[in-house]
Amino acid sequence: MTILESPPVTAASKIFNFPRNAWYVAAWDHEVTAKQPLARTIAGRPLALWRNGDGRAVALADACWHRLAPLSKGKVLGDEIQCPYHGLRYNSAGRCTSMPAQETINPSATVPSYPVVERYRYVWVWVGDPDLADPSTVPDMHQMDSSDWAGDGETIYAPCNYQLILDNLMDLTHEEFVHSSSIGQDELSEAEFEVSHSERGVTVTRWMRDIDAPPFWLKNMRDKFPGFSGKVDRWQIIHFEAPSTICIDVGVAKAGTGAPEGDRSQGVNGYVMNTITPETARTSHYFWAFMRNYRLESQTITTQLRQGVHGVFGEDEDMLAAQQRAIDANPDHEFYSLNIDAGGMWVRRILDRMLQAEGLPSAAAAK
Repeated sequence: MTILESPPVTAASKIFNFPRNAWYVAAWDHEVTAKQPLARTIAGRPLALWRNGDGRAVALADACWHRLAPLSKGKVLGDEIQCPYHGLRYNSAGRCTSMPAQETINPSATVPSYPVVERYRYVWVWVGDPDLADPSTVPDMHQMDSSDWAGDGETIYAPCNYQLILDNLMDLTHEEFVHSSSIGQDELSEAEFEVSHSERGVTVTRWMRDIDAPPFWLKNMRDKFPGFSGKVDRWQIIHFEAPSTICIDVGVAKAGTGAPEGDRSQGVNGYVMNTITPETARTSHYFWAFMRNYRLESQTITTQLRQGVHGVFGEDEDMLAAQQRAIDANPDHEFYSLNIDAGGMWVRRILDRMLQAEGLPSAAAAK
């Protein structure tokens, strides 16, 4: 691991391309069914997602071999999917098994089938070279299905480039200004932070000691410790894993009770789970959840936290959409880095190396 004290002041591409040789979340597991195919575009690839007779999730290119009709508008028939236009059927491997009005099946009648892994309540898809699809490289989001954590989440359809969302999550000082009524406070930009990185990951660590708890965290403390008042130690530890998963260890504890040294028993701890799937150069599927390790039995707290985070992320969504519009209106303007951008700059470097390895440009085509 390497520690970066301050980032280089350099311009960065704003409409960032996306690697294909990577696992992306295509859907929550409950969205993919055997009743009706789900249409979703992942890293520029339109897909039809469905479950076969064994309940296994399948991802095929969303275009019939015959006349390119969307298979997602068709029917699931046991282990096969049927084209809605002329009735051709395909198995899970994408090979045509039946053609109307003829017994001989053209051997070229196939559609691409993409590797799929179900993990952490999500359906992950690999749209690059299938020979490189290693399930062990699915980003770690184990809190999502661990019995030690409880929570829920949603999906945001974000009208912006996926890199803008990564930038947003890697620098949480924006909370002071965008989320001032819930989780923001002055200490966010005043506190020092540390950045470390590896080949595929970046971590940003920030501690704020002996401060007032903002409204969101004060409520959470009182959920666990009724009537709580007083100062807290607050932490934000941001973990990025390539290409686009960010899990944020967050929480507060009664000030001076040892949380910075590892004893969080006098506090509340959550994980903000984020994984962003590029759809196009200017649109993204943003999957998120808030998981906690206290009061696991309370569905009321789960619902309240989901609703609270939904409101916070709605503010981010408005800002990111406005930022994308401004970028499109000022195509020649470059981004420059501040000290707070250190984590995000390392993310961009990792993504740039992944794109170079695939022979892809860093900047997406202007479409």
